[in-house]
Amino acid sequence: MNVLLIGSGGREHALAWKLAKSPLLTTLYCAPGNPGIAEVATCVAIDISDHAGVVAFCREKDVSFVVVGPEGPLVGGLTDALAGEGIAHFGPSRKAAMLEGSKGYTKDLCREHGIPTAAYGRFADAEAAKAYLATQRFPIVVKADGLAAGKGVVIAGSRSEAEEAIDACFAGAFGAAGAEVVVEEFLEGEEASFFALCDGQNVLAMASAQDHKRVGEADTGPNTGGMGAYSPAPVMTPDMIERTMADIVRPTVAAMAARGTPFKGVLFAGLMITADGPKLIEYNVRFGDPETQVLMLRLKSDLLAAMLATAGGVLDSFDLQWSDDAALTVVFAAEGYPGTPKKGTEIRGLEAARAIEGVEIFHAGTKAVDGRIVADGGRVLAVTARGRTVADAQARAYQAIDRIDWPGGFFRRDIGWRALV
Repeated sequence: MNVLLIGSGGREHALAWKLAKSPLLTTLYCAPGNPGIAEVATCVAIDISDHAGVVAFCREKDVSFVVVGPEGPLVGGLTDALAGEGIAHFGPSRKAAMLEGSKGYTKDLCREHGIPTAAYGRFADAEAAKAYLATQRFPIVVKADGLAAGKGVVIAGSRSEAEEAIDACFAGAFGAAGAEVVVEEFLEGEEASFFALCDGQNVLAMASAQDHKRVGEADTGPNTGGMGAYSPAPVMTPDMIERTMADIVRPTVAAMAARGTPFKGVLFAGLMITADGPKLIEYNVRFGDPETQVLMLRLKSDLLAAMLATAGGVLDSFDLQWSDDAALTVVFAAEGYPGTPKKGTEIRGLEAARAIEGVEIFHAGTKAVDGRIVADGGRVLAVTARGRTVADAQARAYQAIDRIDWPGGFFRRDIGWRALV
């Protein structure tokens, strides 16, 4: 079958790498793709916000299945357009994607159904949000309600910092995403990423992972889209996985079905493992980045078959097999990230790095210029490795990254430190 993958980042490169191995696949297209994806798929210059154009391409190339990688097209309703034309797809509808499109929507759903999460307030103006602060403890978390590429979250240590974050949101620091603000309790514990395939009714747990959001060593500095990740996450014991499924994921899927907006796709729960058990920080309605890179290295099953089972509503008769190996990825980012990244600097040594056993390099923000690979984004590469343990995978990943010649980039040297401790 012919498949179209939507997206251009490291997540999509990892998905393309795995989809390309499926015996069910005839041709894999990717829109718009990147130089790494071009090694395993045919990249096509389609405007993914032009839903009619995407549908027309599917008709022209006899594409029978579309995989939507990033959150923007999902929240924008691309899958609704595909469904209207009878084109099978992986990813939730626009209404179901509200679980990521609006943090306030998700918090309200959690409160209605008793799903454990942080206490919160939801506000459409700065004065009301600031008044709420007077009754709260610090630190506290201020979030832009909408999509902000993983950057619309501020952990404020004082009331003045929280007020500054609220003002920034309403002043347009995160564009339309900050038109509404969620102010919530600061949860203490260890974060984890949990993924489950959902077909609208049935839920199938995937492997666990843990990412490193902060830009600096020892998890310091501003939040980013993610500076690295590893799988499995030791904090996600079998008991904790079952509690997460029973208390958070299954009730959410049931609630969405009861609302008439069944969730089909991958549900990504950002968790805080507290002294009282798992609590939901937020939902994403697509695979995580950079968690996807480590999950795909550990997944033994056919990803395309799993996605087709999800779209077809038959997950109750499907299972996933995972390697016992660990996987770890280190994000190589451009100078200036998470602010304004420096673009256009040349990257060398990728083949030497990829020659190390168990290593894959996923492109996230690159472009090809006159036969050279140059930086074209903030998070540019995800240097990913498998190993018998997290320590083994970490050693291989850093051995590979040290072979890359890119003076214009930086990375953290401590990815995986929690697992090693």
